[in-house]
Amino acid sequence: MGPLATAPGTPATAAALDIDALITDPTTHILVCCGSGGVGKTTTSAALALRAAELGRKVVVLTIDPARRLAQSMGIEQLDNTPRPVPGVDGSGSLDAMMLDMKSTFDEVVLAQAGPEKAKAILENPFYIALSSSFAGTQEYMAMEKLGQLHRDSQEQGTWDLIVVDTPPSRNALDFLDAPERLSSFLDGRFIRLLLAPAKGPARVMGAGFSLVVNALTKIIGAQVLTDLKMFVTAFDTLFGGFRQRAQQTYALLQHRGTAFLVVAAPEPDALREAAYFVERLTGDRMPLAGLVVNRASPMPTGDLSADAAMAAAEKLRAGQPGDVSELTAGLLRLHADRVRIVERERVLRSRFASAHPGVATAVVPALASDVHDLDGLRRVGQLLADQ
Repeated sequence: MGPLATAPGTPATAAALDIDALITDPTTHILVCCGSGGVGKTTTSAALALRAAELGRKVVVLTIDPARRLAQSMGIEQLDNTPRPVPGVDGSGSLDAMMLDMKSTFDEVVLAQAGPEKAKAILENPFYIALSSSFAGTQEYMAMEKLGQLHRDSQEQGTWDLIVVDTPPSRNALDFLDAPERLSSFLDGRFIRLLLAPAKGPARVMGAGFSLVVNALTKIIGAQVLTDLKMFVTAFDTLFGGFRQRAQQTYALLQHRGTAFLVVAAPEPDALREAAYFVERLTGDRMPLAGLVVNRASPMPTGDLSADAAMAAAEKLRAGQPGDVSELTAGLLRLHADRVRIVERERVLRSRFASAHPGVATAVVPALASDVHDLDGLRRVGQLLADQ
């Protein structure tokens, strides 16, 4: 039976998301935070990681967002590809933090999987240097690699029992789900296989066709680039099976019940549209969705004066008693009305989202007066997440 329909005129409300139950559940081993840019996703990830650590979990938080705010808020001078302890954590747990360095991760995998001679040939290849530094999709693929590494370490050594992943902003945040298939398509594609194909065989037409293609490519991209690419593909070809296998294992891990996805949004139309995309994509890929976090919600002004009543009172003041005091009071009433209307508009947006996605539990975090820049600020955000 589907969800019960909301009565006409009744705003839909989502079930409250129990954050503490989620992060203290010993069966939850991976928590992935995703969402569009500028919605407080990095802060949410760090706050969840800190709260989980202070509630007794052994946590590592991995950010693949290029922003450096995570390091600043945790009091660490610089985050890099190695998990580093976060000082000042209260409670019985622990917290490490790191930032993905995709080239270092790529280099580590090559060194671990290839012999010294082949690894040297790959690492020094100009095409590999470009691929590992800036090729589209490499960051997402290496995020899969690093997540898999962290999970294997936690299983084999008991280093951590919860991994919190802060993903890149916008829809690219879910590109790491496609990374194995995208890299597989690239290295298994006709162009790459053509480079590896011998220019000989029983069919002379095949050899002639190959030569024509190579000659054309040489004129377009240059002989040295083509040589570098062919040398890279030849050396890397034997390693790719291991890359693909591990990525597929990590993808399966993300679908496992020990993983939970949180979609982070702001109470704005564009951000909630992006959140809807994430929810639908995760559901379609059978990823375990824990819920939605709506950050920076406008707090309701004190008192029970409605927006219409405030505006009516402001107009009456202006018409009846001109003067500085009346103008000031009228201005405050209009400001009150504007704030009430903003809150009401945000409630309507959340209600529409709840109507479209009735099974998504939601946590609403009010906007703070200042940016989060230290552990106390992260604790405050974590408490607000839990107080639903």
